[in-house]
Amino acid sequence: MKRLLYIGFTLITTLFVTSCGKDFLNVTPIDNLSGNNYWKTKADFEQFTGGIYSTFREATMRQIFFPATGDFRCAPINRAPGSNGAGATFNHLTYLKFNDLKSLFAQYYKPERAFGENNDYFGFQQVRKWNNFFLMVQKANILYYQLENVGSGILSEADIKKYKAEAVFLRNLAYFFMVRVWGDVPYYTQAFHSTPSPRVNFVEVLQKGIADMSAHYKDLPWTYEDQSIVAIRAMRGSAIALMMHMNMWVAGFSSNKTPFYEATAALGKEIMEENGGAYTLLPLERTKEIFKGRTKEGLFEIAQNFNYGESFHLSSTFSDYVLRAPNKVVTRSYIYYSSKFLEKLYPPGERDLRKSYWFDEFMYNTEGQFQMLKFVNVFMEEGEDNNPDDNQVVFRYNDAIMLRAEALAELERDGEAKLVINEVRRRAGAKEAASENGKDLKDLIWYERARELMGEGHWYYDLVRTKKVINAEYTEAPMSVDAFNRGGWTWPIDQSAFANNPFMTYNAYWN
Repeated sequence: MKRLLYIGFTLITTLFVTSCGKDFLNVTPIDNLSGNNYWKTKADFEQFTGGIYSTFREATMRQIFFPATGDFRCAPINRAPGSNGAGATFNHLTYLKFNDLKSLFAQYYKPERAFGENNDYFGFQQVRKWNNFFLMVQKANILYYQLENVGSGILSEADIKKYKAEAVFLRNLAYFFMVRVWGDVPYYTQAFHSTPSPRVNFVEVLQKGIADMSAHYKDLPWTYEDQSIVAIRAMRGSAIALMMHMNMWVAGFSSNKTPFYEATAALGKEIMEENGGAYTLLPLERTKEIFKGRTKEGLFEIAQNFNYGESFHLSSTFSDYVLRAPNKVVTRSYIYYSSKFLEKLYPPGERDLRKSYWFDEFMYNTEGQFQMLKFVNVFMEEGEDNNPDDNQVVFRYNDAIMLRAEALAELERDGEAKLVINEVRRRAGAKEAASENGKDLKDLIWYERARELMGEGHWYYDLVRTKKVINAEYTEAPMSVDAFNRGGWTWPIDQSAFANNPFMTYNAYWN
């Protein structure tokens, strides 16, 4: 496993990225990277593929990426009084809550707390850079190219198809993450692309990705016999979940939404009815197993294992912000959720097992005693200042189930939508959907996603793709329509992206 995720070959350092301009797109031919002995064995393809997964880990788990981009923006969170989650000179949690990224980055230049990129604990300057995501694209394109050009003399036809499908999945995973963060991005699939490229409309990028994925995803296995790579390597369910998300994003920004809702519903039916037992929802009492990873509920995860010296950056996981002593050395959790919001998710008096398995008696506390125990793993040593030894979940089976229910509700197939969402409600021991229809059903599904996926990096993205981010009914910090239309939902693009690329443009709102 360690060999898969931490490959020590020269390709990683040689394919260095400086920007999305000329320097970024200039790639040394693969034969010059590792001598004539490379691309000669299956192990070469395996190592190179492992390097792409490693690059994804580097892009997301070395800084505050998942919490900052997915969990905290426009979220009903508050900094706990007395916590050291923020101070007078660096209050990133509040700025993220109110989508005030200008003030967040202005903090870097305060005289009392000025520091540069090399002294950037949370890594916000790195979050602005898309370098590693484009490095994923580069590597995936090269892998696909080599499979087509030399693969037939080395690999079986089945292996070639599987590696191609992995390359396509990883390429489109990178593009999917990029468009959700920056909107329009340069798009290319050539292995040795060297021409400066303009940004392409993000809806077009997603549509290209859907077509790309559709041609290859069935060449991935539903699961693996080797338990150590279940959900760590791309499976068919990983690809289906990605395609479902891409379709729902296109639907959210298109005038003709129906084909994309229909595609999502069909993919959801496929993953639920054709997986042959590869995926299932586990009982909530097995929560620790779910987030430790590699279970039948996991569709795609980023691996972490303390026993192999693998650990994410302390700021990179949601658990760092919602745990305290005895689970961490700090005496107060850094954040707490609005009591009003939690009561909306979990109405007092209504049964829901998630309240008892994922929270403690301080669920509604606003003084720093709040904890979310969803990610407290059995391998966590009491009191240590590390995150729990969990994988970072990217896609879970219940995410796909809920997307299917959402698409069905948008298609006004309410009866089917209720049958699907009740799969998740039953697992939680919650009251099943019955009389809800129309907007009430859509809201039930929306809040079910908020309940079930809290802390997994979906909150803000769901707000954006549904445009609920401009509606005060769904967020305490709504964005104005004007700000949304000018790209206020994106992140600012780092200046390095403009080097040697005359076609590059800023996101209008952050210019």
